[in-house]
Amino acid sequence: MSEPWNALPPAIARDVAERWPSVFPDGVPGWLGRGSGMDETVVADALGRSLFLCQVLERHPAQVAELVRSRPLSEPTTAEYLAARCREHLAGVQDEASLHAALRRFRREIQFRIIWRDVLRWADLNETMTSASDFADTCIQAALDWLYPDTCDQLGTPHGPDPVTGEDVPQSMVVLGMGKLGGRELNVSSDIDLIFAFPSNGETRGGRRAVDNQQFFIRLGQRLIQALDQMTADGFVFRVDMRLRPYGQSGALALSFAALEAYYQDQGRDWERYAMVKARVVAGDCRAGAVLMDSLRPFVYRKYIDFSAFESLRSMKAMIRREVRRKGLETNIKLGRGGIREIEFVVQAFQLIRGGRDRELQQRALLATLSELERLELLPPGVVGELRQAYVFLRNLEHALQGVADKQTQVLPEDALNRARVALIMGFDDWDAFATELERHRQRVAAHFANIIASGEEDERQEPALAEEWQEIWLTEMEDAAAVAWLRSRGYERPEDSYREVRALRDSRTVQTMQTQGRQRLNQCMPVLLDAVTEVPHPSETLSRVLQLVHAVLRRTAYLVLLLENPGARAQLVSLCSDSPWIARQLAETPLLLDELLNAESLYHPPTKEELEDDLRQQMLRIPEDDLEEQMESLRHFKKAHTLRVAASELKGTLPLMKVSDYLTWIAEVVLDHVVELALSSLVNRHGYPRRADGSPCTSDFAIIGYGKLGGIELGYTSDLDLVFIHGADPALTTDGDRPIDNAVFYTRLGQRIVHILSTQTPSGQLYEVDMRLRPSGNSGLLVSTLAAFEKYQRNEAWTWEHQALARARGVAGGRGTLSAFEAIRRDILCQRRDRERLRQEVVAMREKMRASLGTPESRRADVFHIKHDAGGIVDIEFMVQYLVLAWSADYPELTRWSDNIRQLEELGRVGVLPRNDTERLRESFITLRSTIHRRALQNLNSQVDGQAFPEERAYIREMWHKVMLD
Repeated sequence: MSEPWNALPPAIARDVAERWPSVFPDGVPGWLGRGSGMDETVVADALGRSLFLCQVLERHPAQVAELVRSRPLSEPTTAEYLAARCREHLAGVQDEASLHAALRRFRREIQFRIIWRDVLRWADLNETMTSASDFADTCIQAALDWLYPDTCDQLGTPHGPDPVTGEDVPQSMVVLGMGKLGGRELNVSSDIDLIFAFPSNGETRGGRRAVDNQQFFIRLGQRLIQALDQMTADGFVFRVDMRLRPYGQSGALALSFAALEAYYQDQGRDWERYAMVKARVVAGDCRAGAVLMDSLRPFVYRKYIDFSAFESLRSMKAMIRREVRRKGLETNIKLGRGGIREIEFVVQAFQLIRGGRDRELQQRALLATLSELERLELLPPGVVGELRQAYVFLRNLEHALQGVADKQTQVLPEDALNRARVALIMGFDDWDAFATELERHRQRVAAHFANIIASGEEDERQEPALAEEWQEIWLTEMEDAAAVAWLRSRGYERPEDSYREVRALRDSRTVQTMQTQGRQRLNQCMPVLLDAVTEVPHPSETLSRVLQLVHAVLRRTAYLVLLLENPGARAQLVSLCSDSPWIARQLAETPLLLDELLNAESLYHPPTKEELEDDLRQQMLRIPEDDLEEQMESLRHFKKAHTLRVAASELKGTLPLMKVSDYLTWIAEVVLDHVVELALSSLVNRHGYPRRADGSPCTSDFAIIGYGKLGGIELGYTSDLDLVFIHGADPALTTDGDRPIDNAVFYTRLGQRIVHILSTQTPSGQLYEVDMRLRPSGNSGLLVSTLAAFEKYQRNEAWTWEHQALARARGVAGGRGTLSAFEAIRRDILCQRRDRERLRQEVVAMREKMRASLGTPESRRADVFHIKHDAGGIVDIEFMVQYLVLAWSADYPELTRWSDNIRQLEELGRVGVLPRNDTERLRESFITLRSTIHRRALQNLNSQVDGQAFPEERAYIREMWHKVMLD
């Protein structure tokens, strides 16, 4: 008997045969083929290609029947049809819950139609992208149409100047679609990137009380996101990503036109220009939106030919390349080599460079822009043709991957069944034939990308021939004695030990069981490394450090390829491992850091704090907001990569000590800012924002105070973070979400989540070790204090040592208002008039107690000096400074301006508390001792040095201690 699935590939046929009885227990219904001329063979073909289609037919047959009755599946999905069906679905909506349910039923129906037509290839690429984009536009507009008047009923109607006429009129939201939605190129299973805007500031009218327009549109935006993104029993409509808005997660959810224009004009980054190329008004007030888009055009398209776009796109691609390597995404057809992103980069590079002059390039659709590049003779017809063919192939493949299970993915499957499905959808008889064609397209794209955008650094360089002896040593083709003699002749200071280590690696079980490709890579790489370490002092010691990395990457030999193909990176690896065992260990623990060695210029010139913020924001934009695990991993890599750059710069002398601590502190501050955003976003999604007494949301009333080395801008490579959490909200009130909780509980959970993100051990280790013991009442106190409770504690209960700690405290992350309030409290507490003699006695007593517990025992002081804790060390200077700040701030409030020892010393000299000669010498002694600690950390050494070290500095510090604290 001939079954409808018999013509399908065997793996698919078996799967359809198993599912058929549960999908069609009473046989294939007649309505399924009505108007389409479909027989059971076509139905079996569709079910074989997509598990999603099977599941919807099995679970919701009545809804599919209604879908087919409304329009046969054989007919295209038009914008007019989508609008009409949406109206029918939403006709009975009475409240927000029924709105959510109706939109999700509509989504299930239209997703079925779009995927059915796509996997059977009844729709071409243009129809699939257009239908998916029109569907998103329709859903956003429908949700907004219901939510806007409902929000007006609650809060009043926002009013302000019309952006065209200037008249005072009611205002509506403008929703910008970014990325593929903006370009009308949406995937079948994609999230949507949105930005919310409104014409101008003002207030609402007609409500119980007037509220600020921005507050109105933020609330409307929150409800719109919930309508689309919230997971319910019916699923979701679209995953909504708002991180492309100004300032990302920390920015306001909705901004006025003027605020948007000012941001992009003053602070817009190159990657934001890239994102804005595809921006389109997808819902809301389209007339006002056109005014907004006109105002933003000069930011995107410069009047002059702007070749700087090449460099920024190279940087973005390098960042993606690191992500691909870190996550093992070589089979990702979007981000991997020769993928969709490289085609997009090529096209948008020309748009950013020449779009201001050649207005024909100011288009959103990639294929249309490619045609213009050919017409303007900016790219040869052959190149355009190959990029166009590759784009269509890869985008069709992307839809095939997603249509199988209605999942957002760009990764090639590994199991036989899904490979068979993808090959069938793509029109190939088997996976191998498909894979061959895919590789052909990817090679062409990669070649064109390299020719147009990639830098010369990525080209292979001609290297001098390698002596055959290195190969013979690694492959044990040379007698042991001859091998040792060869190593000695090439400068190895411990040739026997080095040869023993090389043999141990080669004979290790891991190497012996390596697969063929990995073994070949190792055999190519090891002789090159054995030769490379002869270029630095102490080759044997350096080889031992480099071999730590080799051991770490034996299962991930793509890193060996990186070292083979990039002589510059290889040279940097050897040099840094020679200079620092600490760096060698970091590289071995996190081999992805090898990517940082590819560009020597950036390696030895760390970015500014602003550039750090931008770098982290770009990295995080590519990770789903709800993927906390991946966000935590990415944060850890960000910290390690930039810390490596600081360490490399210090070793090479391109960064002085004071700047080293500045950069390490900036890294921590940027990380903390993002961790607050991440933790806050998660809690707000569940519980809403904490409320103030007037009902307005507390969007930025939380702050992190840094103490100790973080507060004093003196972080080292292994420093922990001394933190205190405060907030300015009323703890007796509740949050404004669907599941409200007390504000106090909200902020406690926020603090717990921040500590969790920072201190949890992941595969990449800890982000930072966190010490919360300096909060009011220490470990027995609340994790998060209100500003009022913090002030009360400092005034009435804090010990002298806690006020000493406050002298080194400063706000490092969180809301500006709360940070300013903290600074006012700190200044007020430090400026209290104190009994100087009593203060001196208490500080001296604390210092002696610390020295007794942490300093070198008396019996060993002739041999060992602890740079920090012994007499004449760093802590003596710190305690002197803290004493003087507490003793004299009442007379000289300017002493409270700074939290770091260096500037506090300078200020003490400037106001005359100490002679300037003394403050200068103390400053120089402090820098000398701290520099030593930094350098020793890079050598994996502690703070204990020879007992006779630093005689002049120690004698002078002891003299000043007696003069200031004892006389």
